[in-house]
Amino acid sequence: MISAQAWADAQLLWDYHLMHHDPRPCSVAVGLGSHDLGVADVTADLYHQGMAPLIVFTGSNSPTTRARMPRGEAVHYRERAVQLGVPESAVLLEPRATSTVENIEFSQAVLAEAGVTASSVLLVSKPYEERRSYAMMRKLWADVDVVCASKPVGLEEYTDSIGDARMVIDMIVGAFQRVLVFPSLGLAIEQDVPDAAVAAYERLGVDFTSRLMPKDVAPRPGA
Repeated sequence: MISAQAWADAQLLWDYHLMHHDPRPCSVAVGLGSHDLGVADVTADLYHQGMAPLIVFTGSNSPTTRARMPRGEAVHYRERAVQLGVPESAVLLEPRATSTVENIEFSQAVLAEAGVTASSVLLVSKPYEERRSYAMMRKLWADVDVVCASKPVGLEEYTDSIGDARMVIDMIVGAFQRVLVFPSLGLAIEQDVPDAAVAAYERLGVDFTSRLMPKDVAPRPGA
């Protein structure tokens, strides 16, 4: 049972994670692999809107995707996009990445191998991964403009679509922790973080822990 306080805190962090970027045409769209096939849906829709002439789907597998996507996240994403009318020739595949760092680095390598120079990236992710992914892109792929996109959906509707509210809140908490910690590890730029969001994170971090990094890697805010 998830308490009303936990839901309120999760909503606060959900709102913080959203970057509220307006979609605009970019050199390439990069769909970050995950358990959520909706990322492929959003990427395909943006392609059809003319927001990017080329797509890179990136991702291997994680504990949350092995059963759902046995052929790998990027492969399942490409299959979905093709079903939605995206030409196979418009999709590049990056099937090895097992982290966001690798998503970014390996996507750059795939584009370089294809002879594609990108000046801007339409970065498509789960809604609660927007801010963390943006901060990492600005650090690890700093010479491109980054526009974030995700499914325009609220927290409650999203958790209903996934079918596992606790897992979603676990991931929301883990994503927020990485916003706090990754700059000190050289993996992301600093982001402004409201005190209210930190307080919500600390309350949720008592019970929603499955996506938290170890404390010796991830100090508490201010430590």
